[in-house]
Amino acid sequence: MFDVELLSILLPALVAGLLVLSTHVLLGQQVLKRGIIFIDLAIAQVAALGAIVSHIDHRVEELPFAHVWMPALFALAGAGVIAWMAKRLVGELEAFIGCFYVLSAVVAMLLLANDPHGAELLKQLMSGQILWVSWSQLALPAVVSAGILGVIIAKPRILDGAGFYFLFALVITLSVELVGVYLVFSTLILPALALNKYQGKTKLVWAYCVGIVGYIAGLLLSASYDLPSGAAIVATLALSALLFRMLLKLRSPASAHQPAK
Repeated sequence: MFDVELLSILLPALVAGLLVLSTHVLLGQQVLKRGIIFIDLAIAQVAALGAIVSHIDHRVEELPFAHVWMPALFALAGAGVIAWMAKRLVGELEAFIGCFYVLSAVVAMLLLANDPHGAELLKQLMSGQILWVSWSQLALPAVVSAGILGVIIAKPRILDGAGFYFLFALVITLSVELVGVYLVFSTLILPALALNKYQGKTKLVWAYCVGIVGYIAGLLLSASYDLPSGAAIVATLALSALLFRMLLKLRSPASAHQPAK
């Protein structure tokens, strides 16, 4: 049985996970539909690069909310580059996005090579520290997530155009700050992949269920056995996605074998 102190840690972490899921499940399905799987890793890595630049330049670091707007500027610039490539590199886009990710990761490593706290910062950006998220950190992501969901509901076609890349950049920027690069990728891809072959009307509902089960199980596992929270949630998200995919296939074998639209 969990005590009050542990619950006070788990509840903000769970809310952070739900905020990330609220937008990532929708965007993840679009990523899979477009066949640009590496875009989330690439944009997340570019946003992390912005955070690193802010960290190593103390003049920037001391500016108000630099930890938010600097990664956002880098992510938006990265989204612009990918949107440009999407129009001119048809058939090779995924490969170029993969290269974009690798180059961003290498630049980050080079910038932190001589920083005494570089390894710790890099680990934090990659794996995240969701278990230590505070309520005050959730205010901005909640407002932005609500705004983006409102835009998508009002103008769903925005996901089919170039505007998708810029919405994606804003979402990823805040998510990396909360949960880290690895969990951002997993939250986008695993629920979408779990439901990729399912064509029922409740597809989106099931996708959210995959994510919610994965986050709750991962947080409980992390808290119970003192495991890294990001890694634990990635593992339970993967397991949740696999179980839901198998269960839905058994539940509706005919629709499960239909190709995704």
